[in-house]
Amino acid sequence: MVAAMNRIGIWGDSVAKGVVLDAERGRYVLLRDNFASGATRRLGVAFENRAKFGCTAVQGREILRRSLEASPFCDVAVLEFGGNDCDFDWREVAAEPEREHFPKTTLPEFLAAYREMVSLLRGRGTEVYLMTLPPLDAVRYFNWIVRDGLSAANILQWLGDVQMIYRWHERYNVAVWQLSKETGCPVIDVRQAFLERKDYRTLLCEDGIHPNGAGHALIESVLVAYAQERLAEARAAEPEEP
Repeated sequence: MVAAMNRIGIWGDSVAKGVVLDAERGRYVLLRDNFASGATRRLGVAFENRAKFGCTAVQGREILRRSLEASPFCDVAVLEFGGNDCDFDWREVAAEPEREHFPKTTLPEFLAAYREMVSLLRGRGTEVYLMTLPPLDAVRYFNWIVRDGLSAANILQWLGDVQMIYRWHERYNVAVWQLSKETGCPVIDVRQAFLERKDYRTLLCEDGIHPNGAGHALIESVLVAYAQERLAEARAAEPEEP
């Protein structure tokens, strides 16, 4: 990240927003000490969180447009999308497992929306970083999908096997790396940090898709370490005063 990092903006979905599942109450709540608020506090910079629960890259693009029309406020932007984009309407899948179904955002649509967000931000002089997707637990997420009575047999028939959920999700993570190569945007690889753990599932909520408090702490540590490294590199590259 740049040496003159005074304000960070983040656009993304519920992961970036800091949403976790409260298992006791059976509802989603906002984790006050989430990775984004914790990282920016440790880095000592101002922070604007424009992430939204359930947001896709296509929806995020519109939120970004409105944000920038109001105020091109950030030196650095972090984009975190994909978890909702790759998801399906599981009620429709359960009802008609024989027919073809499409995700909320197809990969071409996902890539196009991301490219435009990068272009919009760079057009205002903002440095853009992409964040990889934390891995999900396919079995736990499958059980979450069918918890209210959707036909597990029909959904499994359409999937082929439960781990197809993980593989499909991984395709969108690969797309983030593809975008990095195309655009030159650096990647904050939080997925790798999860996968390095012997059992990353302990870092996820019971729904299998949202990082829990420990997961957010891990993402925070990755983000802070990455930012500090980039800041040190930028300062080292500055010309010495005569």
